[in-house]
Amino acid sequence: MNLTDKIKHKALDSGFDLVGVADALSIDSRQIEIFRSWLESGLAGRMDYLHRDIEKRFNPAELVRNARSVIVVGLNFKPPKCPSAVPTVPSGKVVSYARYEDYHTFIKKRLLELVEYICSVTSQDLRYKICVDSEPLAERSVAVKAGLGFIGKNQMLINPELGCQILLGEIITDLNLQPDKPITQDCSNCKKCIEICPTGALMPDGQFDANKCINYLTIEYKGEIPPETAVKIENRLFGCEDCILVCPYHNKAPDCKNAQFEYYPDRAELDLQEILTLSEESFGEKFLDSPIKRTGLKRLKRNARICLENIKKTDDKTVG
Repeated sequence: MNLTDKIKHKALDSGFDLVGVADALSIDSRQIEIFRSWLESGLAGRMDYLHRDIEKRFNPAELVRNARSVIVVGLNFKPPKCPSAVPTVPSGKVVSYARYEDYHTFIKKRLLELVEYICSVTSQDLRYKICVDSEPLAERSVAVKAGLGFIGKNQMLINPELGCQILLGEIITDLNLQPDKPITQDCSNCKKCIEICPTGALMPDGQFDANKCINYLTIEYKGEIPPETAVKIENRLFGCEDCILVCPYHNKAPDCKNAQFEYYPDRAELDLQEILTLSEESFGEKFLDSPIKRTGLKRLKRNARICLENIKKTDDKTVG
């Protein structure tokens, strides 16, 4: 078994569902042009950080001196099937990945263990950088290059067997590993995600408008959400995944099999009135191990007020 195969075997043994290798050379220049055009069109919303380090984002070797390879891992987070309790209070929906413990910490810890393993079998001073949403890296493009899947119309990485609920992590290293080949599948004949998007953020021409995306607006956007968009949020407190749940690849995918990746079924829907009463201290305690904490209490309360207003409007229509 060569070094590349040993690393892959160890990664899968550590609980990852996918692992592949890409070379650290710059990603196709056409993708850089498409990304720049998307930014210049204003479709990236207020994600100003995307405008920085564009060349680095598409060139892993810019992040690690003399980098030659990128090890890319994927973790399936499709939630287990749990009985759905009927809420007794006004509640807001939470997207699947935020019902688990914070994936940043979970994946990074296991990638560190993988680095330790690599050092033990190579007996060399390894130069590397671990990335889990922490560096300017076009990780989905790198994952495609490493053969983990393709980018679907819902803008997600889609693996033909595991669907599109996949969390990614990377190790950029100066090791010379055997790269994988991209897969050739796509979703060119399907438009279900575009048709179901509640705000039209996924456009028929393949463009993505973050300004309209509920996922972006409820998690990253810091301002007040326009009324015409707020009403379409309905009771989505944290994120939206309609374009994922409707995907045929998702429907065929298995549930998350990693029992160590802690799942909290009671986080699927949260009490909106309780959210509005939280102090900064109680918020920090309640979501200590959750990616929800990264959004902050101010934005979460903003979302809760929108959800409550939408629920009230729905109830008024029902009574009327």
